[in-house]
Amino acid sequence: MKFKGYGFFFEENLSLLMRFRVSLLLAVFLINPCLFADNNAYASFREEAMRIAASLDDNALAAQVLLTGIEGKTTLSPAMRGLLERIPAGGVMLFKYNLDSPKEDVKALLSETADLVSAKNGIPPFMAVDHEGGLVHRFGDDVERLPSAYSFWELAQTQGIPAANAKADAHYRRSAMEIRELGINMVLGPVAETLDSENRLFLETRSYGPSPYFVELMASAFIRGMDAAGIAGVVKHFPGNTATDPHGGVSSIRAGKSGLDEMVKPFAGLIRGVTPQAVMISHVMVPALDPRRNASLSRAVIQDWLRGELGFEGIVVADDFSMGAVSVLSPAAAGLEALNAGVDMIMVWPKDLTATHAAVLGALRDGRLARDRLLEAAGRVIAGKLRYALMERD
Repeated sequence: MKFKGYGFFFEENLSLLMRFRVSLLLAVFLINPCLFADNNAYASFREEAMRIAASLDDNALAAQVLLTGIEGKTTLSPAMRGLLERIPAGGVMLFKYNLDSPKEDVKALLSETADLVSAKNGIPPFMAVDHEGGLVHRFGDDVERLPSAYSFWELAQTQGIPAANAKADAHYRRSAMEIRELGINMVLGPVAETLDSENRLFLETRSYGPSPYFVELMASAFIRGMDAAGIAGVVKHFPGNTATDPHGGVSSIRAGKSGLDEMVKPFAGLIRGVTPQAVMISHVMVPALDPRRNASLSRAVIQDWLRGELGFEGIVVADDFSMGAVSVLSPAAAGLEALNAGVDMIMVWPKDLTATHAAVLGALRDGRLARDRLLEAAGRVIAGKLRYALMERD
């Protein structure tokens, strides 16, 4: 049965989903027997990364946990150059206004930016972009637009799981090679949220569909494809979303703990299997775990659930703190609270970069942010850069 649009009802497709449960493990084994790899990908890099982090001065240490946008198209604006010289951010977030130029111009902009940041302390930045496919395409027309996530679910209905997986592998590997050549080394994707009646108005075609098993399989193909080209994937948006767009307001997941565990099955499977470099935390409220704080500000969600129960060891990235879902706090205040809650990278716009960096330094000086917590966060960021060979190992 092929779904028409998004107005499907799960009760009509229970038998299909049950067949997915039975056939998925066989499909995974036949297509990719190495998917269930040992979850020790970070171990060999963490010790060296912590030594590097401990050698940094406070200014550089605080900068490592910031993922900032940039002002510039084909070249950095003079003001942006000065800002990055003062604050060599750990990561740079790129948008369509930076990237919809011819490939050579994009490559020059990214190279200029990475070289400028690296020159400060020898640590290159993650160069990140949303590259999900479908409607989420930040580049110009000369860079391949990936199919939407949901299109793979549609393909699986007519041609089967192996066909969908093969197509995903081909698209993601080819696209990863193309954007890595431009200088991209981090992609804010894939979306690992299962499509349901609560989130489909917000996610639309950004989800791989209503089966958590299929979502995990496709997201695994995405991460493997990016890995093959040396690009770190950032699985998002943990633990999920509702129909409310977090850019405009606060959403709340009303499920109890058992429902939450069901919701995050794709995330749990990915953490066990393909060890994604990073997970992005959403700004959703999860009252069953923390009735007072957004997930991105909650130790219960980040430390107890994501790290403690699910065993995630990589970089925790917070979604944009300029969104309406967290507008009760300034981006600087929210970023500091997120760091204390266990976030490792804070997404911040250039206009808020100086204030956020100063807030981290101020909190470090007066004890509101423990040095060990900042070292841990920066160490995870640097470990990722070592893992993806962005910098040479000693």
